[in-house]
Amino acid sequence: MSTTAPIGQPAYVLHSRAYRESSALVDFLTPQGRLRAVLRSARGKAGTLARPFVPLEVEFRGRGELKNVGRMESAGVSTWLNGEALFSGLYLNELLIRLLPAEDPHPAVFDHYAATLLALAEGRPLEPLLRSFEWRLLDDLGYGFALNTDIHGDPIAPDGLYRLQVDAGLERVYLLQPGLFNGTELLAMADADWSAPGALSAAKRLMRQALAVHLGGRPLVSRELFRKP
Repeated sequence: MSTTAPIGQPAYVLHSRAYRESSALVDFLTPQGRLRAVLRSARGKAGTLARPFVPLEVEFRGRGELKNVGRMESAGVSTWLNGEALFSGLYLNELLIRLLPAEDPHPAVFDHYAATLLALAEGRPLEPLLRSFEWRLLDDLGYGFALNTDIHGDPIAPDGLYRLQVDAGLERVYLLQPGLFNGTELLAMADADWSAPGALSAAKRLMRQALAVHLGGRPLVSRELFRKP
């Protein structure tokens, strides 16, 4: 009976921690989804590669949920992130660990992650990149909703007020209450027009509301990095 050799696939390290005497337990992002694997001899050359934001080619061995890393090599130029760009990258990694089901293929998420890392390294404005990534991740996981129509299919009215019904979409309301969004902000988000007044701050609030239910009430540790002392 012939066994096919494992094929290397592109990957990024999302998180790594010590495991047993000299190994590491590593969460990888691949086009085939989030994979967890044991990296043996983690103090050697492979261990120096097992850090975030390094494009890798990895062979995974084993059929169970916990795999073993076979071959692991660098597959391109490492992305160097500093300051708030670094915090942003760590935030993306934590989001993926918390939201992406294990071994659930999402090649579009992988591609968008790689592109976002490059944009962060180039020093592009952080907030539009983060909002775009959050939105694309929710949409790819099946949690997305329309920004230009409400839950009844009616167009968003520029002068309307809306609240987010997380499992359905945007609902128009006629009484002031906390956490509402105005129509002009939502339409600017739909067009990714971040020059519109209030659009970015409204997008941040909207994504927090949309993500909260899927994070199960546990706060994201990486968000604390953005808090000013």
